[in-house]
Amino acid sequence: MNAGVVILILKIAVIAVTILWLASLIALALGKTQLHGRINIVFFALTLAALLGLEVIARIISPDIFDNYLNEHDAKNMLYVHLAFSLPSAGLLFVMLFTGLRHMRNWHIATGILFSILWIGTFVTGIFFLPHEMP
Repeated sequence: MNAGVVILILKIAVIAVTILWLASLIALALGKTQLHGRINIVFFALTLAALLGLEVIARIISPDIFDNYLNEHDAKNMLYVHLAFSLPSAGLLFVMLFTGLRHMRNWHIATGILFSILWIGTFVTGIFFLPHEMP
């Protein structure tokens, strides 16, 4: 497996969880808060699994997998921009899960708005600006 394929797999994962996130917002708009919460738990679990999988690949299995690839595609700076959105949004997932499960409505809404801004940045930079390869 090479870096371009790993990035492609992660792009597919981001698209999939974004669809879940939008479904969660639709459920919320329709007043189905329990469905909203259940979808968000699945969103959280899938996002965490993708992050852990990426960390295992990038830190343990092949620590230098992205170095040459990003240099060849002149995309190292774009990765940093992407990480500026994705890392804070990943951290907010834990806060949103906690505040949602504890019914801390005001905190949950505030972090949800901030998460939405960061997730849109994560989506745009990850899908449109990071290079990938077809297997």
